[in-house]
Amino acid sequence: MTERGRVLGLDLGDARIGVAVSDDDRRLAVPLGTIRTGAPGDVKAIVELVRENDVTLLVVGHPLNMSGEAGERAHHAERFANALTGFLQIPVVLHDERLSSVEADRALRESGAGGRERRRSIDRSAATVILQSWLDAHER
Repeated sequence: MTERGRVLGLDLGDARIGVAVSDDDRRLAVPLGTIRTGAPGDVKAIVELVRENDVTLLVVGHPLNMSGEAGERAHHAERFANALTGFLQIPVVLHDERLSSVEADRALRESGAGGRERRRSIDRSAATVILQSWLDAHER
């Protein structure tokens, strides 16, 4: 696996996919935005983001149950990650995202974001939490 280069993180939501990106040294994740879900537009948008940001690895949030078992949402993430590998020439990995949305919502509340703003920001914030968790777990 490449040790340097930007990493793109995805939080797969029902209506939107949250997106975050790291710096080249893979130390810090920052929110990039959201993509509307729905094939093939979402895949095309991700491929374009990978190209535009010189991404060398893609991390997809893997929403395991609290028991660690994979439910339907985790299986969806697995299928989506597998589909992306057919369109990208970079590694695509899954990363446990248990409680990422809860953590993102808490951080948005603490920053003073109101309910409407939190709902608009939760996907990209959760993607940032997922990506930062992956970066921290893979520190050199």
